[in-house]
Amino acid sequence: MPFDSADLRAIALTLRLAACTTLVLLVLATPLAWWLARARTRWSALVGAVVALPLVLPPTVLGFYLLVAFGPQGWGGRLTQALGLGLLPFTFGGLLVASVLYSLPFAVQPLQHAFEAVGRRPLEAAATLRAHPLDAFFSIAVPLARPGFVTAAILSFAHTVGEFGVVLMIGGNIPGRTQVVSTQIFGHVEALEYPQAHWLAGAMVVFSLAVLLAVAAYSRRGPQLTP
Repeated sequence: MPFDSADLRAIALTLRLAACTTLVLLVLATPLAWWLARARTRWSALVGAVVALPLVLPPTVLGFYLLVAFGPQGWGGRLTQALGLGLLPFTFGGLLVASVLYSLPFAVQPLQHAFEAVGRRPLEAAATLRAHPLDAFFSIAVPLARPGFVTAAILSFAHTVGEFGVVLMIGGNIPGRTQVVSTQIFGHVEALEYPQAHWLAGAMVVFSLAVLLAVAAYSRRGPQLTP
């Protein structure tokens, strides 16, 4: 068998982390993307830049500041301890928080472009029919932006699977707890276990190629799919 028990645990944890991150991101990114698509204030540019920051920020920098913030002396660490949640670093919860922040632009930007493509006219028409803004959002904007939701989910899931620096900083590489596929590959290479590293790395290449093909297929269906 190409994968040993440690590899399988890392794969399972990676898929669990990617699924949870994608769900959280879709919930958080939807209202944020909607506001960015419709806001015309000076604050929208600043918020958009902050959202896009993980695209250019080294993941180890984000991981370092999260480690400090959620450590015993950080504001986040004091908050989670006061809430009875303990400390997040080197736990699955810490990986989830880091993954959500690091993959945020991969969810927000496709949704923002999809909402911008919807435009204001359908919602203005709904308003003339006395539709409540919330009803118009869920019955008109969300269905029309569905390809953007699909793209956001695919990119968020794939980006989380491929994370390395940020998860290594905030989660370490604890087998069965915070050891994901990327850090497992790193461990194999450090131990000079190149055949095992080849299997996992090859699986990542195949997965990444499949994601790109899926995004390209959806992109051909409408212009709002461009992230």
